[in-house]
Amino acid sequence: MRVMITGLGLRCALGDRHQAWQKLQRGESAIQLRQPFRDLPVIPVAMLGKEPIDLETLRRSLVEATLVDAGLEPPLEHCGIVIGSSRGFQGQWEKLRYDDQQGHQRGLENWLTYLPNQLAIATAQQVGSQGPVLAPMGACTTGLWAIAQGFELLQRGDHPQVLAGAVESPVTPLSITGFQKMGALATTGCFPFDQRREGLVLGEGGAIFLLETLESAQQRNAKIYGEILGWSFTCDAHHMSAPQGNYQVAMKAIAQCLERSGLEPEDIDHIHPHGTSTRLNDQAEATMIETLFPHRPFVSGSKGATGHTLGASGALGVAFSLLMLREQRLFPCVGLEQSEFDLNFVMKAQNTPLQNALCFSFGFGGQNGAITLQKYF
Repeated sequence: MRVMITGLGLRCALGDRHQAWQKLQRGESAIQLRQPFRDLPVIPVAMLGKEPIDLETLRRSLVEATLVDAGLEPPLEHCGIVIGSSRGFQGQWEKLRYDDQQGHQRGLENWLTYLPNQLAIATAQQVGSQGPVLAPMGACTTGLWAIAQGFELLQRGDHPQVLAGAVESPVTPLSITGFQKMGALATTGCFPFDQRREGLVLGEGGAIFLLETLESAQQRNAKIYGEILGWSFTCDAHHMSAPQGNYQVAMKAIAQCLERSGLEPEDIDHIHPHGTSTRLNDQAEATMIETLFPHRPFVSGSKGATGHTLGASGALGVAFSLLMLREQRLFPCVGLEQSEFDLNFVMKAQNTPLQNALCFSFGFGGQNGAITLQKYF
């Protein structure tokens, strides 16, 4: 069964789907030096507003945007729901704890709304779905995992449509101090694959898609962004944060993804890497791309513009890759000036024929994910 993407809601520090795509092509970055919390230092961060975004507000707006883009209106009783987040309502829990320490009890009566699965449940309630509700959490592979689970629901033939994606509001005191203690947080900016890269930059945002069978899309004459061909996930089971030294398990995920998609490495025209701007991640990805794709496909990622949205980053990568395939236009690898690696990086936006794109996500704990997308003809 062929699975298409017929609706796309996107929001990040660059703006909504239209704003973000235009700014990304111009090589603009939304990363700024900010002080999100008074008792913490100034850091580079990509935020939607002056204060950390409310996760529920972000989720609701993305669902609405996706349905409008897909030309659908609730109720959607037979629509599956797969909405993930690696941090969930962590910011709300931290605030509740802080308030409790200060002797305030307000907000505790709503603690059930901050459980990890609530994002998916709230989406089902918003669209009137009576189908399956899934809430994956897989570190930075969460976004790709949500799309893959949506793909599986359609493949089983139980539902003609699925809302799938991920959202993240990771700018919290614990996330900031935790990444700082690990030495993973940047102090000046995000420069993926660059000689001056120093670490990741936290970013807010997410993307939600309407996945649909080709038959369903054709019956309602829906516009199609692209087709999901295949995906794969593996785990290093090696270290809390560092990738496995020989990258064999991560490369297995990429190879399985290509095999399931019916593609050879040379069929890939563009790779959207995880590209966090950390020393270890960028080195690992560059080595794998050089090893598996000697034909030198185009490479450009978006975190230098959007920051690292953690569990939602794979969903944003898929969104930008779909827009690229639909427009037949490459976007640049923002933040890259002096590459440390011999890859075919896109340095400026350009029109070019594109058929197949590959998206990577690699998360702490050795989580490895890959998904292939194809232009719909």
